[in-house]
Formats: sequence, structure tokens, C-alpha cells
Amino acid sequence: MTTQPRDAPQFYLTAPSACPYLPGREERKVFTHLIGRRAAEINDILTQGGFRRSQTIAYRPACEHCKACVSVRIVVDAFRPGRNLKRVLRANADLVGAMGEPIPTSEQYSLFRHYLEARHSDGGMVDMTMLDYAMMVEDSHVPTRLVEYRRRGPDTGINGRGTGDLVGVALTDVLGDGLSMVYSFYDPDDGERSLGSFMILDHIAKARRLGLPYVYLGYWVEGSRKMAYKARFLPQERLYPQGWVRFG
Repeated sequence: MTTQPRDAPQFYLTAPSACPYLPGREERKVFTHLIGRRAAEINDILTQGGFRRSQTIAYRPACEHCKACVSVRIVVDAFRPGRNLKRVLRANADLVGAMGEPIPTSEQYSLFRHYLEARHSDGGMVDMTMLDYAMMVEDSHVPTRLVEYRRRGPDTGINGRGTGDLVGVALTDVLGDGLSMVYSFYDPDDGERSLGSFMILDHIAKARRLGLPYVYLGYWVEGSRKMAYKARFLPQERLYPQGWVRFG
């Protein structure tokens, strides 16, 4: 008789539920727990295999009749912004993203609530309390950072931090081969800045400085307007049954 070590991952399958991306379809997920001394190692392996992290859970779609969800990662060294993304960089040249410990604050939660109510009022996260938000940020057994975006100040060149109101936040895992953007939100009233795209561009720059080859964006779904922006960041690799395939 053989036994598995206690920190070996065990996988489970969810019951079918409505797909949040493609109307009229159902989704199922396979998931495992990311806890114990091997959590970071397992998270690296699973992310490279198309999983995403949410708190201490790693999951990926396991839909019976649909393969629309495709994992996407940006190839950092080869990335060059096109004209539209250069405009985004110029529009946000006055912002800086300071990477720190994953510590939740009431200021973050206030921005989080404003973002959800403006952009995802019918989503499953809209009822999250401050405690729920704190758990989303803190409940991690892998190397995780919180990036806060504010306007540049007189001391930014010294301490790397901005000043004034918080305009964006990214919860980011630091993997062996890249940065994985777990969840991000921003001021929805500042539409001209394209803050969501800017935060991705900033993560590309951060990954380049850290010598990491990829920025993981989660799932791209062809035909889903919610996910269309991810296809703008080229070159990128998409995970298909035969492995990671380069586009752009």
C-alpha cells in the first residue's frame, strides 16, 4: 500500500455552473489547494500548465464541450508597444507602481468597491466585504506582492513610491519564470488613462527589470468582449493541448 505525502496536491472537480464569459454555456473547474511547504513550487508548475490562483486555490477550466478559455502569457523581452499602447504609456507617465507586501487597507477597499460597482455590478464579487477583500489579499502561501499606483511625487526617485490618491492596485504573484497578475482594479472614472492596460505595461517593465521572461494574464476567451484587450499585448504565448504557442 502506498500513501501520498501530505503536501502532494489532490485535485477536485466543481459542479457545472453558468459560464461568465460566453452566454448559454456552462463551466466546470478542476482545482487543488495551495498550502504547505511546496505551495510556491506547485503554484509555479500549475501556472505554467494553465492554472490560476485565487487565495489558496489553484484552478483551471475543465469544461466538457468547450475549450474557449486559453491561458496567455506575454513574452517580455520581445514585447514592443504599438502606437496605441505608447499613447497609454504617455498618458500615465505621471504614475508610479510601488510593489510591496500584500497588506490590505481601507483605501484599497474603497477603490475596489468603486471599481466593482462601476464595471462589474452584476458579478460575483460585488458583495465582498472588507473582510472578504482582506482574505483575497492576505490568504496566500506563495510569494505575492501588492502594487499600488499613485502619482509621482518629489520623493519618488528616492523611495520608489507615489503620492496622493490611490488610482490602481494589482495583486501579483512572483513566479520562477514571471509575474502573474492575479487580480487588478483601478479608478473607473479615469477612463482616458486606460489604467488596466497601463498596469499590464508596468508589469512587463517590472518583469524585465527582474529578469523574468513572462507576464501571465490569465485566460483569453475568443469572442468575449471582457477578454479582448489581452490580445493586444504581442508577442504572447497561448497554451493549447500541444503546449505554449507563440503569436505575434
